[in-house]
Amino acid sequence: MPDPRATTAPASPGALLTRAVELIGDWAAFSARALAWTFRRRPGPGTLVPVCYMVGVSSVPVVAVTGMFIGMVLAVQAYGAYKPMGLESWMGTMINMAVIRELGPVLAATMVAGRVGTAMAAELGTMRVTDQIDALACLGVDPVHYLVTPRLLACVFLTPLLTVMSNCLGIIGGAAICLGVFRVVPHHYWSHARDFMELWDIGVSMFKPAVFGALIALISCHRGFHSRGGSEGVGRAATEAFVLSFLSILVLDFFMGLFFNRLHDQLLGPVVPRGS
Repeated sequence: MPDPRATTAPASPGALLTRAVELIGDWAAFSARALAWTFRRRPGPGTLVPVCYMVGVSSVPVVAVTGMFIGMVLAVQAYGAYKPMGLESWMGTMINMAVIRELGPVLAATMVAGRVGTAMAAELGTMRVTDQIDALACLGVDPVHYLVTPRLLACVFLTPLLTVMSNCLGIIGGAAICLGVFRVVPHHYWSHARDFMELWDIGVSMFKPAVFGALIALISCHRGFHSRGGSEGVGRAATEAFVLSFLSILVLDFFMGLFFNRLHDQLLGPVVPRGS
């Protein structure tokens, strides 16, 4: 009988790397299968609308509060930096650019990952450990098409809409603090903010959350589909879904930011204020 006090030897770096490559490959194959079903056939009847409600409507309060307060926090921090230089009227430029370009898409996607992604992983994980997914396959229904396709479409289409709401409330929250508390002149505040914003920024702000939404759905559904070990495995799948989604959002946002900045400079040239 093995000694219960004995400790398990940690896995070697090679074994961890092999395991990571296997997981990435399995996730890529799962994602390709889900995307193929998305373009091949529409979701099953009665599956898309409930998921859209869960992803979109139920996420409105948390995304709205997050967007509003991130704009207010940016205004408070920007005032301390801009006030000594006499540049209070330029705070709108920093706040709006930060919200629309980066914080709005990233924070909205993070809230979706925390609220919706974990729920997806837990729901599908429960279906896996109770053999409901296997039952669908036995009935001739492809589980990926029936369960993953509506969740993928809902996240892709509704995460950008949640981002728009987050951006608008972030701008409103920042403006409320700057104009109502710090008494910045509204004309200069909005004119400076407008001079540095382009339609390109709005387009990128809509494209990023669509990619983030697809990533959240594919990672969460993959973790749920591969849940093992009963209720403990379901909880582990939900945790892994959020952690992996959050890390993927941050990493992908960094590389997408580099790519879109370089693409903008190549196509449209460096950003030049309209008033200059």
